[in-house]
Amino acid sequence: MQPGELIEMARLARERAYTPYSKFQVGSALLDSEGRIHLGCNVENAAFGPTNCAERTALHRAIADGVKPRSFQALAVIGDTALPITPCGVCRQVMIELCAPDMPVYMANLQGDIARTTVAELLPGAFTSHDLDGGASN
Repeated sequence: MQPGELIEMARLARERAYTPYSKFQVGSALLDSEGRIHLGCNVENAAFGPTNCAERTALHRAIADGVKPRSFQALAVIGDTALPITPCGVCRQVMIELCAPDMPVYMANLQGDIARTTVAELLPGAFTSHDLDGGASN
């Protein structure tokens, strides 16, 4: 699948976002190893803390659908921003847990600007399961 096709799916998911407070809609599309696409959109809550971002929605949905962690092929995210939208810190941490470090992440905006990076590039020095196993020196 081409990055443009994945971004278009993210654009469609964006239209489903539940954003009564911020009015800031974000969509994502996650490609798994079987070629299936898992859509995500942000879902807000009046308490704000329970709000879930589009990227995490897609990842959690895919896991709930039985997709194995780290078997994803690519993620696209899109928002109405001046530059291509970037995942928040919480999403980056979830991505480092569930995705391969070299998985491509395509970030886009509604004007057609696209940036490509990887999960590892989004969160250098990430806290991972290796740190829980004593991999980090204290």
